[in-house]
Amino acid sequence: MSAPLEADYVIVGAGSAGCALAYRLSEDGRNSVIVIEYGGSDAGPLIQMPTAFSIPMNMRRYDWGYSTQPEPHLGGRVLATPRGKVLGGSSSINGMVYVRGHARDFDHWAECGAAGWAYRDVLPYFKRLETSHGGEEGWRGTDGPLHVQRGKRTNPLYQAFAEAGREAGFEVTADYNGSKQEGFGPMEQTIHKGRRWSAANAYLRPALKRANVSLVRGFARKIVIENHKATGVDIEWANRIRTVKAKREVVVAASAINSPALLMHSGIGPAAQLQAMGIDVVADRPGVGENLQDHLELYIQQECSKPITLYSHLNLFAKALIGARWLLFKDGLGATNHFEAAAFVRSKPGVDYPDIQYHFLPAAIRYDGKAAAEAHGFQAHVGPMRSKSRGNIRLASPNPWKAPEIRFNYMSHDEDWEDFRHCIRLTRELFAQPAFKPYCGEEIQPGADVTSNEALNAFIAEHVESAYHPCGTCRMGDADDPSSVVDPQLRVIGVEGLRVADSSIFPRITNGNLNAPSIMVGEKAADHILGRTLPPLDQELWINPRWRESDR
Repeated sequence: MSAPLEADYVIVGAGSAGCALAYRLSEDGRNSVIVIEYGGSDAGPLIQMPTAFSIPMNMRRYDWGYSTQPEPHLGGRVLATPRGKVLGGSSSINGMVYVRGHARDFDHWAECGAAGWAYRDVLPYFKRLETSHGGEEGWRGTDGPLHVQRGKRTNPLYQAFAEAGREAGFEVTADYNGSKQEGFGPMEQTIHKGRRWSAANAYLRPALKRANVSLVRGFARKIVIENHKATGVDIEWANRIRTVKAKREVVVAASAINSPALLMHSGIGPAAQLQAMGIDVVADRPGVGENLQDHLELYIQQECSKPITLYSHLNLFAKALIGARWLLFKDGLGATNHFEAAAFVRSKPGVDYPDIQYHFLPAAIRYDGKAAAEAHGFQAHVGPMRSKSRGNIRLASPNPWKAPEIRFNYMSHDEDWEDFRHCIRLTRELFAQPAFKPYCGEEIQPGADVTSNEALNAFIAEHVESAYHPCGTCRMGDADDPSSVVDPQLRVIGVEGLRVADSSIFPRITNGNLNAPSIMVGEKAADHILGRTLPPLDQELWINPRWRESDR
Protein backbone atom coordinates (compact mmCIF):
# COMPACT_ATOMS: atom_id res chain seq x y z
CA MET A 1 0.00 0.00 0.00
CA SER A 2 3.05 2.30 0.14
CA ALA A 3 3.49 2.33 -3.65
CA PRO A 4 1.92 5.19 -5.67
CA LEU A 5 -1.73 4.34 -6.33
CA GLU A 6 -2.16 5.77 -9.81
CA ALA A 7 -2.92 4.33 -13.25
CA ASP A 8 -4.44 5.33 -16.55
CA TYR A 9 -7.54 3.27 -15.79
CA VAL A 10 -8.93 2.32 -12.40
CA ILE A 11 -11.44 -0.53 -12.32
CA VAL A 12 -13.63 -1.03 -9.25
CA GLY A 13 -14.37 -4.74 -8.88
CA ALA A 14 -12.55 -7.89 -10.00
CA GLY A 15 -15.73 -9.64 -11.11
CA SER A 16 -16.94 -10.97 -14.46
CA ALA A 17 -16.77 -7.66 -16.35
CA GLY A 18 -13.93 -6.11 -14.34
CA CYS A 19 -11.53 -8.98 -15.05
CA ALA A 20 -12.30 -8.84 -18.78
CA LEU A 21 -11.74 -5.07 -18.73
CA ALA A 22 -8.37 -5.41 -17.02
CA TYR A 23 -7.26 -8.00 -19.58
CA ARG A 24 -8.30 -6.01 -22.65
CA LEU A 25 -7.30 -2.51 -21.48
CA SER A 26 -3.79 -3.73 -20.69
CA GLU A 27 -3.40 -6.03 -23.68
CA ASP A 28 -1.21 -3.82 -25.91
CA GLY A 29 0.99 -2.65 -23.04
CA ARG A 30 0.26 1.05 -23.60
CA ASN A 31 -2.09 1.59 -20.65
CA SER A 32 -1.59 1.07 -16.94
CA VAL A 33 -4.49 -0.52 -15.05
CA ILE A 34 -5.34 -0.85 -11.37
CA VAL A 35 -8.09 -3.25 -10.30
CA ILE A 36 -9.58 -2.54 -6.86
CA GLU A 37 -11.02 -5.58 -5.06
CA TYR A 38 -12.07 -5.93 -1.44
CA GLY A 39 -12.59 -9.69 -1.56
CA GLY A 40 -9.83 -12.20 -0.97
CA SER A 41 -8.27 -15.09 -2.81
CA ASP A 42 -10.24 -17.63 -4.83
CA ALA A 43 -7.66 -20.35 -4.22
CA GLY A 44 -8.69 -23.69 -2.78
CA PRO A 45 -11.12 -26.50 -3.60
CA LEU A 46 -14.26 -24.84 -2.23
CA ILE A 47 -14.22 -22.46 -5.19
CA GLN A 48 -12.16 -24.32 -7.78
CA MET A 49 -13.98 -27.68 -7.49
CA PRO A 50 -17.14 -27.31 -9.58
CA THR A 51 -19.39 -29.62 -7.56
CA ALA A 52 -18.77 -27.57 -4.39
CA PHE A 53 -20.32 -24.39 -5.81
CA SER A 54 -23.11 -24.16 -3.22
CA ILE A 55 -20.59 -23.87 -0.37
CA PRO A 56 -18.83 -20.55 -1.11
CA MET A 57 -22.18 -19.03 -2.03
CA ASN A 58 -23.14 -19.40 1.62
CA MET A 59 -19.85 -18.18 3.15
CA ARG A 60 -19.36 -14.60 4.27
CA ARG A 61 -15.71 -15.00 3.36
CA TYR A 62 -16.68 -15.14 -0.32
CA ASP A 63 -20.12 -13.52 -0.42
CA TRP A 64 -21.30 -10.02 0.56
CA GLY A 65 -24.18 -11.67 2.43
CA TYR A 66 -26.89 -9.40 1.06
CA SER A 67 -30.59 -10.16 1.38
CA THR A 68 -33.75 -8.45 0.24
CA GLN A 69 -36.11 -6.34 2.23
CA PRO A 70 -39.33 -8.27 3.01
CA GLU A 71 -40.90 -8.94 -0.37
CA PRO A 72 -44.51 -7.66 -0.30
CA HIS A 73 -45.91 -10.08 -2.89
CA LEU A 74 -44.27 -13.13 -1.32
CA GLY A 75 -45.80 -12.79 2.12
CA GLY A 76 -42.90 -10.75 3.47
CA ARG A 77 -40.27 -13.38 2.67
CA VAL A 78 -36.64 -12.24 2.79
CA LEU A 79 -34.57 -13.80 -0.01
CA ALA A 80 -30.82 -14.18 -0.18
CA THR A 81 -28.99 -12.05 -2.74
CA PRO A 82 -25.49 -13.52 -3.02
CA ARG A 83 -22.76 -11.42 -4.70
CA GLY A 84 -19.16 -12.53 -4.95
CA LYS A 85 -16.71 -10.92 -2.52
CA VAL A 86 -13.63 -12.64 -3.93
CA LEU A 87 -11.33 -12.52 -6.94
CA GLY A 88 -13.55 -13.33 -9.90
CA GLY A 89 -16.60 -11.84 -8.18
CA SER A 90 -19.78 -13.80 -8.70
CA SER A 91 -18.11 -15.89 -11.43
CA SER A 92 -16.22 -17.52 -8.53
CA ILE A 93 -19.34 -18.50 -6.57
CA ASN A 94 -21.96 -19.02 -9.30
CA GLY A 95 -23.32 -22.25 -10.77
CA MET A 96 -20.96 -22.08 -13.80
CA VAL A 97 -23.80 -22.13 -16.33
CA TYR A 98 -22.94 -20.40 -19.61
CA VAL A 99 -25.77 -18.71 -21.53
CA ARG A 100 -25.20 -15.84 -23.92
CA GLY A 101 -28.82 -14.72 -23.98
CA HIS A 102 -31.07 -14.67 -27.01
CA ALA A 103 -30.33 -12.50 -30.03
CA ARG A 104 -33.68 -10.74 -29.62
CA ASP A 105 -32.67 -9.68 -26.10
CA PHE A 106 -29.88 -7.52 -27.48
CA ASP A 107 -31.98 -6.23 -30.36
CA HIS A 108 -34.41 -5.07 -27.67
CA TRP A 109 -31.56 -3.25 -25.90
CA ALA A 110 -30.84 -1.33 -29.10
CA GLU A 111 -34.53 -0.51 -29.55
CA CYS A 112 -34.57 0.90 -26.01
CA GLY A 113 -31.84 3.43 -26.80
CA ALA A 114 -28.67 1.32 -26.42
CA ALA A 115 -27.45 2.05 -29.94
CA GLY A 116 -24.66 -0.28 -31.03
CA TRP A 117 -25.74 -3.12 -28.72
CA ALA A 118 -27.96 -5.10 -31.09
CA TYR A 119 -27.12 -8.77 -31.56
CA ARG A 120 -25.09 -8.09 -34.70
CA ASP A 121 -22.96 -5.74 -32.58
CA VAL A 122 -22.43 -8.01 -29.55
CA LEU A 123 -21.99 -11.34 -31.37
CA PRO A 124 -18.35 -10.54 -32.31
CA TYR A 125 -17.59 -9.95 -28.62
CA PHE A 126 -19.17 -13.22 -27.55
CA LYS A 127 -17.03 -14.97 -30.15
CA ARG A 128 -13.91 -13.10 -29.00
CA LEU A 129 -14.33 -13.98 -25.34
CA GLU A 130 -14.79 -17.75 -25.63
CA THR A 131 -13.11 -20.98 -26.57
CA SER A 132 -16.07 -23.25 -27.21
CA HIS A 133 -15.62 -26.99 -26.85
CA GLY A 134 -18.36 -28.57 -28.95
CA GLY A 135 -20.35 -25.49 -29.99
CA GLU A 136 -21.89 -24.72 -33.37
CA GLU A 137 -19.30 -23.92 -36.02
CA GLY A 138 -19.37 -20.35 -37.25
CA TRP A 139 -21.30 -19.10 -34.23
CA ARG A 140 -18.83 -19.77 -31.46
CA GLY A 141 -15.40 -18.52 -30.48
CA THR A 142 -12.37 -20.77 -30.82
CA ASP A 143 -9.49 -18.91 -29.17
CA GLY A 144 -10.89 -16.69 -26.39
CA PRO A 145 -9.86 -16.65 -22.73
CA LEU A 146 -13.09 -18.24 -21.43
CA HIS A 147 -13.31 -21.99 -21.95
CA VAL A 148 -16.86 -23.33 -22.32
CA GLN A 149 -17.66 -27.05 -22.26
CA ARG A 150 -20.56 -29.47 -22.04
CA GLY A 151 -20.96 -32.05 -19.31
CA LYS A 152 -20.52 -35.74 -20.11
CA ARG A 153 -24.22 -36.52 -19.47
CA THR A 154 -23.47 -40.09 -18.41
CA ASN A 155 -26.52 -40.26 -16.13
CA PRO A 156 -29.48 -41.56 -18.21
CA LEU A 157 -31.79 -38.97 -16.64
CA TYR A 158 -30.17 -36.21 -18.72
CA GLN A 159 -31.12 -38.00 -21.91
CA ALA A 160 -34.58 -38.73 -20.54
CA PHE A 161 -35.13 -35.02 -20.01
CA ALA A 162 -34.14 -34.11 -23.56
CA GLU A 163 -36.16 -36.98 -25.01
CA ALA A 164 -39.22 -35.99 -22.95
CA GLY A 165 -39.06 -32.53 -24.48
CA ARG A 166 -39.00 -34.01 -27.96
CA GLU A 167 -41.86 -36.39 -27.14
CA ALA A 168 -43.92 -33.45 -25.89
CA GLY A 169 -43.49 -31.79 -29.27
CA PHE A 170 -40.78 -29.26 -28.44
CA GLU A 171 -37.69 -28.51 -30.46
CA VAL A 172 -34.25 -29.91 -29.74
CA THR A 173 -31.08 -27.90 -30.14
CA ALA A 174 -27.45 -28.97 -30.25
CA ASP A 175 -26.25 -25.52 -29.12
CA TYR A 176 -28.52 -23.00 -27.42
CA ASN A 177 -25.67 -20.48 -27.67
CA GLY A 178 -25.53 -20.88 -31.44
CA SER A 179 -28.09 -20.12 -34.13
CA LYS A 180 -30.97 -21.84 -32.31
CA GLN A 181 -31.65 -21.26 -28.64
CA GLU A 182 -35.12 -22.78 -28.62
CA GLY A 183 -35.32 -26.41 -27.61
CA PHE A 184 -33.95 -29.15 -25.35
CA GLY A 185 -30.28 -30.01 -25.34
CA PRO A 186 -26.95 -30.00 -23.48
CA MET A 187 -26.19 -27.28 -20.96
CA GLU A 188 -22.90 -25.40 -21.21
CA GLN A 189 -20.48 -24.85 -18.34
CA THR A 190 -17.60 -22.51 -17.55
CA ILE A 191 -15.44 -25.45 -16.48
CA HIS A 192 -12.03 -26.25 -17.95
CA LYS A 193 -9.83 -29.27 -17.22
CA GLY A 194 -12.01 -30.10 -14.24
CA ARG A 195 -11.78 -26.62 -12.64
CA ARG A 196 -14.16 -23.68 -12.36
CA TRP A 197 -13.16 -21.40 -15.20
CA SER A 198 -14.05 -18.09 -13.59
CA ALA A 199 -13.24 -14.62 -14.88
CA ALA A 200 -10.31 -14.63 -12.46
CA ASN A 201 -8.83 -17.76 -14.04
CA ALA A 202 -9.67 -16.75 -17.60
CA TYR A 203 -8.77 -13.06 -17.54
CA LEU A 204 -7.33 -11.66 -14.31
CA ARG A 205 -4.46 -14.08 -13.72
CA PRO A 206 -3.06 -13.63 -17.26
CA ALA A 207 -3.52 -9.86 -16.96
CA LEU A 208 -1.68 -9.68 -13.63
CA LYS A 209 1.39 -11.23 -15.26
CA ARG A 210 1.77 -7.99 -17.20
CA ALA A 211 3.85 -5.20 -15.72
CA ASN A 212 1.13 -2.64 -16.46
CA VAL A 213 -1.61 -4.29 -14.30
CA SER A 214 -1.87 -4.09 -10.52
CA LEU A 215 -4.38 -5.50 -8.05
CA VAL A 216 -5.08 -3.24 -5.07
CA ARG A 217 -6.96 -4.54 -2.07
CA GLY A 218 -9.45 -2.11 -0.61
CA PHE A 219 -13.09 -1.23 0.01
CA ALA A 220 -14.31 1.42 -2.44
CA ARG A 221 -15.94 4.15 -0.37
CA LYS A 222 -16.65 6.68 -3.10
CA ILE A 223 -15.54 7.96 -6.48
CA VAL A 224 -13.51 11.16 -6.27
CA ILE A 225 -15.11 13.73 -8.55
CA GLU A 226 -13.57 17.15 -9.25
CA ASN A 227 -15.39 19.67 -11.45
CA HIS A 228 -17.73 16.91 -12.66
CA LYS A 229 -14.82 14.67 -13.67
CA ALA A 230 -13.90 11.41 -11.96
CA THR A 231 -10.26 11.52 -10.91
CA GLY A 232 -9.98 8.50 -8.64
CA VAL A 233 -11.52 6.27 -5.98
CA ASP A 234 -11.29 6.57 -2.21
CA ILE A 235 -10.59 3.15 -0.74
CA GLU A 236 -10.33 1.87 2.80
CA TRP A 237 -8.03 -0.91 3.97
CA ALA A 238 -7.01 -1.72 7.54
CA ASN A 239 -8.77 1.43 8.80
CA ARG A 240 -6.73 3.62 6.47
CA ILE A 241 -8.31 5.65 3.64
CA ARG A 242 -6.29 6.33 0.49
CA THR A 243 -7.09 7.57 -2.99
CA VAL A 244 -6.39 5.51 -6.09
CA LYS A 245 -5.92 8.09 -8.85
CA ALA A 246 -7.07 7.63 -12.43
CA LYS A 247 -5.19 9.57 -15.09
CA ARG A 248 -7.84 8.77 -17.70
CA GLU A 249 -10.96 7.03 -16.44
CA VAL A 250 -12.62 5.22 -13.57
CA VAL A 251 -14.71 2.18 -14.52
CA VAL A 252 -17.19 0.82 -11.98
CA ALA A 253 -17.74 -2.94 -12.35
CA ALA A 254 -18.93 -3.77 -8.85
CA SER A 255 -22.24 -5.63 -9.53
CA ALA A 256 -25.87 -4.68 -9.94
CA ILE A 257 -26.04 -4.17 -6.17
CA ASN A 258 -22.75 -2.42 -5.39
CA SER A 259 -22.35 -0.29 -8.53
CA PRO A 260 -25.48 1.83 -7.99
CA ALA A 261 -24.68 2.06 -4.27
CA LEU A 262 -21.17 3.36 -5.03
CA LEU A 263 -22.56 5.91 -7.49
CA MET A 264 -25.04 7.15 -4.90
CA HIS A 265 -22.37 7.41 -2.20
CA SER A 266 -20.42 9.49 -4.73
CA GLY A 267 -23.29 11.92 -5.31
CA ILE A 268 -24.70 10.39 -8.50
CA GLY A 269 -28.34 9.35 -8.29
CA PRO A 270 -31.83 10.58 -7.40
CA ALA A 271 -31.22 14.03 -5.92
CA ALA A 272 -33.93 13.91 -3.26
CA GLN A 273 -32.71 10.54 -1.93
CA LEU A 274 -29.11 11.71 -1.80
CA GLN A 275 -30.02 14.96 -0.06
CA ALA A 276 -32.04 13.02 2.51
CA MET A 277 -28.85 11.08 3.28
CA GLY A 278 -26.79 14.26 3.54
CA ILE A 279 -24.84 13.43 0.37
CA ASP A 280 -23.89 16.32 -1.91
CA VAL A 281 -25.46 15.90 -5.34
CA VAL A 282 -22.98 15.77 -8.21
CA ALA A 283 -25.36 14.51 -10.89
CA ASP A 284 -29.11 14.09 -10.52
CA ARG A 285 -29.73 10.75 -12.22
CA PRO A 286 -33.09 9.37 -11.08
CA GLY A 287 -32.40 6.01 -12.76
CA VAL A 288 -29.56 5.04 -10.43
CA GLY A 289 -30.78 2.07 -8.39
CA GLU A 290 -34.01 1.71 -10.35
CA ASN A 291 -34.99 -0.93 -12.93
CA LEU A 292 -33.77 -3.81 -10.70
CA GLN A 293 -34.59 -7.18 -12.29
CA ASP A 294 -33.94 -10.84 -11.59
CA HIS A 295 -35.02 -14.31 -12.63
CA LEU A 296 -37.06 -16.41 -10.22
CA GLU A 297 -37.35 -20.18 -10.41
CA LEU A 298 -39.09 -23.15 -8.85
CA TYR A 299 -37.70 -26.62 -8.23
CA ILE A 300 -40.17 -29.23 -9.45
CA GLN A 301 -39.03 -32.46 -7.78
CA GLN A 302 -39.86 -36.07 -8.59
CA GLU A 303 -38.95 -39.31 -6.84
CA CYS A 304 -36.77 -41.59 -8.92
CA SER A 305 -37.69 -45.27 -8.92
CA LYS A 306 -34.14 -46.36 -9.73
CA PRO A 307 -31.10 -45.69 -7.50
CA ILE A 308 -29.22 -43.73 -10.17
CA THR A 309 -29.36 -40.17 -8.83
CA LEU A 310 -26.83 -38.12 -6.91
CA TYR A 311 -28.56 -39.09 -3.66
CA SER A 312 -26.11 -41.99 -3.36
CA HIS A 313 -23.26 -39.47 -3.24
CA LEU A 314 -24.61 -37.09 -0.59
CA ASN A 315 -23.22 -38.96 2.41
CA LEU A 316 -19.92 -37.87 3.95
CA PHE A 317 -17.95 -40.92 2.81
CA ALA A 318 -19.03 -40.53 -0.81
CA LYS A 319 -18.29 -36.80 -0.71
CA ALA A 320 -14.81 -37.54 0.64
CA LEU A 321 -14.13 -39.93 -2.23
CA ILE A 322 -15.39 -37.40 -4.79
CA GLY A 323 -13.19 -34.71 -3.25
CA ALA A 324 -10.13 -36.95 -3.15
CA ARG A 325 -10.54 -37.97 -6.78
CA TRP A 326 -10.92 -34.35 -7.81
CA LEU A 327 -7.85 -33.28 -5.85
CA LEU A 328 -5.78 -36.03 -7.47
CA PHE A 329 -7.12 -36.15 -11.01
CA LYS A 330 -9.50 -33.15 -11.52
CA ASP A 331 -12.21 -35.47 -12.84
CA GLY A 332 -15.21 -37.51 -11.68
CA LEU A 333 -18.33 -36.09 -10.05
CA GLY A 334 -16.27 -33.28 -8.50
CA ALA A 335 -15.48 -31.86 -11.95
CA THR A 336 -19.05 -30.95 -12.92
CA ASN A 337 -21.77 -28.64 -11.63
CA HIS A 338 -24.28 -31.41 -12.54
CA PHE A 339 -26.28 -28.97 -14.71
CA GLU A 340 -25.75 -30.89 -17.94
CA ALA A 341 -29.17 -30.72 -19.64
CA ALA A 342 -31.22 -27.62 -20.37
CA ALA A 343 -34.13 -26.23 -22.33
CA PHE A 344 -35.42 -22.91 -23.57
CA VAL A 345 -39.06 -22.95 -24.64
CA ARG A 346 -41.89 -20.56 -25.41
CA SER A 347 -44.85 -20.30 -23.07
CA LYS A 348 -47.64 -19.79 -25.59
CA PRO A 349 -48.45 -18.99 -29.21
CA GLY A 350 -47.58 -15.43 -30.17
CA VAL A 351 -44.30 -15.42 -28.22
CA ASP A 352 -41.58 -15.27 -30.85
CA TYR A 353 -38.59 -16.47 -28.83
CA PRO A 354 -38.13 -18.51 -25.64
CA ASP A 355 -39.39 -17.06 -22.38
CA ILE A 356 -38.96 -20.13 -20.11
CA GLN A 357 -35.67 -21.68 -19.03
CA TYR A 358 -35.03 -25.16 -17.62
CA HIS A 359 -32.01 -26.48 -15.73
CA PHE A 360 -32.23 -30.23 -15.12
CA LEU A 361 -30.50 -31.90 -12.17
CA PRO A 362 -30.36 -35.65 -11.37
CA ALA A 363 -30.98 -34.97 -7.68
CA ALA A 364 -33.70 -33.45 -5.55
CA ILE A 365 -31.90 -30.74 -3.62
CA ARG A 366 -32.02 -27.00 -3.10
CA TYR A 367 -29.73 -24.82 -5.23
CA ASP A 368 -27.93 -23.60 -2.11
CA GLY A 369 -27.30 -27.21 -1.09
CA LYS A 370 -28.97 -26.78 2.28
CA ALA A 371 -31.80 -29.29 1.97
CA ALA A 372 -32.04 -32.53 0.03
CA ALA A 373 -34.99 -34.85 -0.35
CA GLU A 374 -34.61 -38.04 1.73
CA ALA A 375 -34.79 -40.26 -1.33
CA HIS A 376 -33.55 -40.72 -4.86
CA GLY A 377 -35.06 -37.99 -6.99
CA PHE A 378 -34.50 -35.50 -9.78
CA GLN A 379 -35.67 -31.97 -10.42
CA ALA A 380 -36.21 -29.31 -13.01
CA HIS A 381 -35.43 -25.71 -12.18
CA VAL A 382 -37.93 -23.70 -14.17
CA GLY A 383 -38.87 -20.05 -14.42
CA PRO A 384 -40.04 -17.31 -16.78
CA MET A 385 -37.37 -15.13 -18.36
CA ARG A 386 -39.03 -11.75 -18.87
CA SER A 387 -41.03 -10.68 -15.85
CA LYS A 388 -42.36 -7.13 -15.91
CA SER A 389 -41.71 -6.75 -12.17
CA ARG A 390 -39.12 -4.10 -11.30
CA GLY A 391 -37.43 -3.26 -8.03
CA ASN A 392 -34.81 -0.88 -6.73
CA ILE A 393 -31.66 -0.36 -4.69
CA ARG A 394 -31.70 2.34 -2.00
CA LEU A 395 -29.04 3.53 0.39
CA ALA A 396 -29.81 2.55 3.96
CA SER A 397 -27.25 4.98 5.36
CA PRO A 398 -24.64 7.53 4.25
CA ASN A 399 -22.10 5.07 5.68
CA PRO A 400 -20.73 3.15 2.67
CA TRP A 401 -20.12 0.05 4.83
CA LYS A 402 -23.85 -0.25 5.51
CA ALA A 403 -25.51 -2.72 3.12
CA PRO A 404 -27.98 -1.09 0.72
CA GLU A 405 -31.69 -1.85 0.83
CA ILE A 406 -32.64 -4.31 -1.91
CA ARG A 407 -36.25 -4.58 -3.10
CA PHE A 408 -36.91 -6.70 -6.17
CA ASN A 409 -40.69 -6.32 -5.91
CA TYR A 410 -40.96 -9.92 -7.07
CA MET A 411 -44.26 -11.24 -8.47
CA SER A 412 -45.87 -7.81 -8.60
CA HIS A 413 -47.72 -8.52 -11.87
CA ASP A 414 -50.62 -10.91 -12.38
CA GLU A 415 -48.74 -12.31 -15.38
CA ASP A 416 -45.96 -13.51 -13.06
CA TRP A 417 -48.36 -15.84 -11.28
CA GLU A 418 -49.94 -17.03 -14.51
CA ASP A 419 -46.49 -17.71 -15.99
CA PHE A 420 -45.32 -19.74 -13.00
CA ARG A 421 -48.50 -21.81 -12.87
CA HIS A 422 -47.88 -22.63 -16.52
CA CYS A 423 -44.28 -23.59 -15.73
CA ILE A 424 -45.42 -26.08 -13.09
CA ARG A 425 -48.04 -27.66 -15.32
CA LEU A 426 -45.63 -27.84 -18.25
CA THR A 427 -42.99 -29.55 -16.12
CA ARG A 428 -45.53 -32.12 -14.98
CA GLU A 429 -46.35 -32.75 -18.63
CA LEU A 430 -42.66 -33.35 -19.35
CA PHE A 431 -42.22 -35.74 -16.44
CA ALA A 432 -45.29 -37.66 -17.67
CA GLN A 433 -43.71 -38.40 -21.07
CA PRO A 434 -42.69 -41.98 -21.99
CA ALA A 435 -38.99 -41.14 -21.64
CA PHE A 436 -39.43 -40.73 -17.89
CA LYS A 437 -41.69 -43.75 -17.39
CA PRO A 438 -38.82 -46.05 -16.23
CA TYR A 439 -37.76 -43.51 -13.62
CA CYS A 440 -40.74 -41.59 -12.28
CA GLY A 441 -42.05 -42.22 -8.79
CA GLU A 442 -44.23 -39.88 -6.75
CA GLU A 443 -44.05 -36.12 -7.16
CA ILE A 444 -42.12 -34.66 -4.22
CA GLN A 445 -42.74 -30.99 -4.85
CA PRO A 446 -45.26 -29.37 -5.19
CA GLY A 447 -47.09 -32.68 -4.64
CA ALA A 448 -49.69 -34.33 -6.86
CA ASP A 449 -52.59 -32.85 -4.89
CA VAL A 450 -51.48 -29.25 -5.58
CA THR A 451 -53.48 -28.56 -8.74
CA SER A 452 -55.82 -25.59 -8.37
CA ASN A 453 -54.72 -22.05 -9.19
CA GLU A 454 -55.04 -21.14 -5.52
CA ALA A 455 -52.95 -24.09 -4.33
CA LEU A 456 -50.32 -23.47 -6.98
CA ASN A 457 -50.16 -19.77 -6.06
CA ALA A 458 -49.62 -20.69 -2.42
CA PHE A 459 -46.82 -23.07 -3.37
CA ILE A 460 -45.22 -20.43 -5.60
CA ALA A 461 -45.36 -17.77 -2.88
CA GLU A 462 -43.69 -20.07 -0.37
CA HIS A 463 -41.12 -21.81 -2.57
CA VAL A 464 -40.09 -19.53 -5.45
CA GLU A 465 -36.39 -18.69 -5.25
CA SER A 466 -34.05 -16.24 -6.89
CA ALA A 467 -31.82 -17.57 -9.65
CA TYR A 468 -29.33 -14.91 -8.49
CA HIS A 469 -29.40 -12.87 -11.69
CA PRO A 470 -29.72 -9.23 -10.50
CA CYS A 471 -29.25 -6.57 -13.17
CA GLY A 472 -30.51 -3.28 -14.60
CA THR A 473 -29.78 -0.76 -11.82
CA CYS A 474 -27.52 1.55 -13.88
CA ARG A 475 -29.56 1.29 -17.05
CA MET A 476 -27.93 1.96 -20.41
CA GLY A 477 -29.89 4.11 -22.85
CA ASP A 478 -30.06 7.31 -24.82
CA ALA A 479 -28.29 10.18 -23.06
CA ASP A 480 -31.44 12.30 -23.36
CA ASP A 481 -33.55 9.73 -21.51
CA PRO A 482 -33.82 10.81 -17.84
CA SER A 483 -34.07 7.15 -16.74
CA SER A 484 -30.71 6.31 -18.34
CA VAL A 485 -27.64 6.19 -16.12
CA VAL A 486 -25.03 5.45 -18.80
CA ASP A 487 -25.02 6.20 -22.52
CA PRO A 488 -24.34 3.51 -25.14
CA GLN A 489 -20.59 4.00 -24.62
CA LEU A 490 -21.24 3.21 -20.92
CA ARG A 491 -20.27 6.75 -19.85
CA VAL A 492 -22.09 7.96 -16.76
CA ILE A 493 -24.32 10.80 -17.91
CA GLY A 494 -23.35 14.08 -16.27
CA VAL A 495 -19.84 13.03 -15.12
CA GLU A 496 -16.71 12.91 -17.25
CA GLY A 497 -14.13 10.16 -16.99
CA LEU A 498 -16.53 7.66 -15.41
CA ARG A 499 -18.14 4.54 -16.82
CA VAL A 500 -20.09 1.57 -15.52
CA ALA A 501 -19.56 -1.88 -17.03
CA ASP A 502 -21.36 -4.86 -15.49
CA SER A 503 -24.84 -6.38 -15.39
CA SER A 504 -26.23 -3.18 -13.86
CA ILE A 505 -26.22 -1.55 -17.33
CA PHE A 506 -28.66 -4.09 -18.84
CA PRO A 507 -31.80 -2.24 -20.01
CA ARG A 508 -33.70 -5.53 -19.72
CA ILE A 509 -32.65 -8.89 -18.35
CA THR A 510 -31.43 -11.40 -20.91
CA ASN A 511 -32.51 -15.02 -21.32
CA GLY A 512 -30.70 -17.37 -19.00
CA ASN A 513 -27.79 -16.95 -16.63
CA LEU A 514 -25.99 -13.60 -16.67
CA ASN A 515 -22.29 -14.42 -16.40
CA ALA A 516 -21.72 -14.62 -20.17
CA PRO A 517 -23.39 -11.29 -21.06
CA SER A 518 -21.65 -9.63 -18.11
CA ILE A 519 -18.25 -10.72 -19.46
CA MET A 520 -19.31 -9.55 -22.92
CA VAL A 521 -20.07 -6.11 -21.43
CA GLY A 522 -16.53 -5.97 -20.04
CA GLU A 523 -15.08 -6.94 -23.41
CA LYS A 524 -17.14 -4.38 -25.34
CA ALA A 525 -16.59 -1.66 -22.71
CA ALA A 526 -12.83 -2.00 -23.18
CA ASP A 527 -13.22 -1.31 -26.89
CA HIS A 528 -15.42 1.73 -26.22
CA ILE A 529 -12.78 3.09 -23.84
CA LEU A 530 -9.96 2.47 -26.34
CA GLY A 531 -11.94 3.96 -29.24
CA ARG A 532 -12.20 0.82 -31.33
CA THR A 533 -14.89 -1.69 -32.28
CA LEU A 534 -15.23 -5.11 -33.85
CA PRO A 535 -17.15 -5.19 -37.14
CA PRO A 536 -20.78 -6.29 -36.71
CA LEU A 537 -21.75 -9.80 -37.80
CA ASP A 538 -24.99 -10.53 -39.63
CA GLN A 539 -25.80 -14.21 -39.22
CA GLU A 540 -29.17 -15.79 -39.82
CA LEU A 541 -30.90 -16.75 -36.60
CA TRP A 542 -33.40 -19.58 -36.20
CA ILE A 543 -36.85 -18.42 -35.09
CA ASN A 544 -39.58 -21.05 -34.80
CA PRO A 545 -41.75 -20.79 -37.94
CA ARG A 546 -44.77 -21.87 -35.86
CA TRP A 547 -44.37 -19.19 -33.20
CA ARG A 548 -47.64 -17.45 -34.07
CA GLU A 549 -49.70 -20.66 -33.90
CA SER A 550 -48.03 -22.87 -31.30
CA ASP A 551 -45.82 -22.94 -28.22
CA ARG A 552 -43.84 -25.84 -29.69
